[in-house]
Amino acid sequence: MAASEAAVVSSPSLKTDTSPVLETAGTVAAMAATPSARAAAAVVAAAARTGSEARVSKAALATKLLSLSGVFAVHKPKGPTSAELLNRLKEKLLAEAGMPSPEWTKRKKQTLKIGHGGTLDSAARGVLVVGIGSGTKMLTSMLSGSKRYTAIGELGKATDTLDSTGKVTEEKPYDKITQEDIEGILQKFTGNIMQVPPLYSALKKDGQRLSTLMKRGEVVEAKPARPVTVYSISLQKFQPPFFTLDVECGGGFYIRSLVSDIGKELSSCANVLELTRTKQGPFTLEEHALPEDKWTIDDIAQSLEHCSSLFPAELALKKSKPESNEQVLSCEYITLNEPKGEDDVIKTC
Repeated sequence: MAASEAAVVSSPSLKTDTSPVLETAGTVAAMAATPSARAAAAVVAAAARTGSEARVSKAALATKLLSLSGVFAVHKPKGPTSAELLNRLKEKLLAEAGMPSPEWTKRKKQTLKIGHGGTLDSAARGVLVVGIGSGTKMLTSMLSGSKRYTAIGELGKATDTLDSTGKVTEEKPYDKITQEDIEGILQKFTGNIMQVPPLYSALKKDGQRLSTLMKRGEVVEAKPARPVTVYSISLQKFQPPFFTLDVECGGGFYIRSLVSDIGKELSSCANVLELTRTKQGPFTLEEHALPEDKWTIDDIAQSLEHCSSLFPAELALKKSKPESNEQVLSCEYITLNEPKGEDDVIKTC
């Protein structure tokens, strides 16, 4: 790491503006007649040096940011969508590096590439895998890889979104449901099964998300059941009406649909109250997911180095494609020589 930082600082493309320092030298000579003048000149000179060093530091950080490449993980809290969180991360990194700036507007081809693999619902929290630089090419493998969740379900209530953010559409009794009843049906939801995706989802119809169409009040037909894989599922806690599940599944699986289907199997109904993704691929929430106070260029560089051992070396060069049009990979390409806004283009890889 020290070697790369040294290379950044000594890069010939980084130009330091020395004119303020030269002007200060002249000012010092002119004011050297009195002790108070000499003191004032020293303050001015120190301020000029500090400003010059700050510009060099920002340029070094910008160069280091553009050199970052690989895959790491962040901790997504409840509230923002995955795309909104990615924008927040992007903005923090650009602000730290002082970009875009006049010095970098001259570099027409300098581009920061960043994206996420595997959307989390806005009401969910947990591991969100992020690719930066050439690491965005590795993100498609995250879509089909295994994921692990802790889900708290609520019996007796069904909602239009299948979670607590939606409108209650049905209520049924649950008082006769026992822990043994839940444990007895979990085997039906293990292995290779068929699952109907929720209407409120990122799946698309005619190029638009089903959730967007639903919010507009348009009539949307449910997607047909599709094959999904559940590697393991266990009941961690049961305190009626709430039950906690630990689920490990493959790509394209919806925990909201699982909880809803469990409620129906028990002759009641259910929705997801809390959802946490604890693992995605080799990334775990406890060991790898960076909290927001660690979203700095240096912390991400360290995380990339730490996480590089989690993947086979050849994976970084592999350009895989999504399994279907329904599994969307979000990759943001931010052109740094343009103002943030209209020219920030989101592409699907």
